[in-house]
Amino acid sequence: MNSLKNIFFEQLTLDEWTQRPNSNYFELVYVVDGAGKQCINYNNFEFEKGNLFLLPPLKCHTFKLARKTSFVFLKYPQAFFLPQNSQSGNFEAWYKELSYILLNYRQKPGDIIAEPRDKNAILQLISLISNEQQHHAEQQLNLIRSYMVSILHIVMRNLPLINKEISFNDTKIQDILHYIQEHIARPTALKTEVIANHFHLSPNYVSEYFKKAVGCSLKEHVTKSRLKLVEIRLLNSQLTMNEIADELGFSDASHLARTFKKNTGMTLLEFKNRGDYCLLKVV
Repeated sequence: MNSLKNIFFEQLTLDEWTQRPNSNYFELVYVVDGAGKQCINYNNFEFEKGNLFLLPPLKCHTFKLARKTSFVFLKYPQAFFLPQNSQSGNFEAWYKELSYILLNYRQKPGDIIAEPRDKNAILQLISLISNEQQHHAEQQLNLIRSYMVSILHIVMRNLPLINKEISFNDTKIQDILHYIQEHIARPTALKTEVIANHFHLSPNYVSEYFKKAVGCSLKEHVTKSRLKLVEIRLLNSQLTMNEIADELGFSDASHLARTFKKNTGMTLLEFKNRGDYCLLKVV
């Protein structure tokens, strides 16, 4: 419990942006006042008071401040997702939420909340967290954590809405991508024949249709989406290679290792020793 003290909430007023410490997971940042540009992977977004952003686990991320700016940071560090700190002891549910956010976050600049009511709800929760952090942090860590959980759920609810705004105009492709995301840990549900049947299309047509719209084959997209989850589990869990392989539909650890090396150019051990995401950073 002590390991969680004073790591959830931070408020800063800056004349110039200073690089945030590298987080294992992510941070939410709310612009209390100010203006400037948010930059992710060399893409810029003009920000202003009231914007809410997700700081991804990327090195290429910064804010260029046009004037003095006040930020509130909500921090979701590794300790937040450890089994002993998970809500109701349900670590697996926590882990799926973390994976969902990291896997589906578009890694583009811009406000992450599409619904005004949801943003207002988050601001109310931020206010509650600030109050507890300032006055009762030692005694109310469970309460603070519950507010943080509520914010996670609101963020997850908005991710599909945001992705639709900046993604493909073809609603059928959006539906297929969403289906893949929802079933990413169920290999049998992601066979081309199963997907084709689900959307009342022929297997050959769905493959050609997907590649034309997305730019890569259906099989490649599924494989790389799975490997992004492998990255998350390798860096942030104590699961064995065999357990990860079994969970994500690889025949065994050797199959996982070969697939990972083919797509990243690194062995699993090299990736884990490096301690930084690879495929998860690719937009």
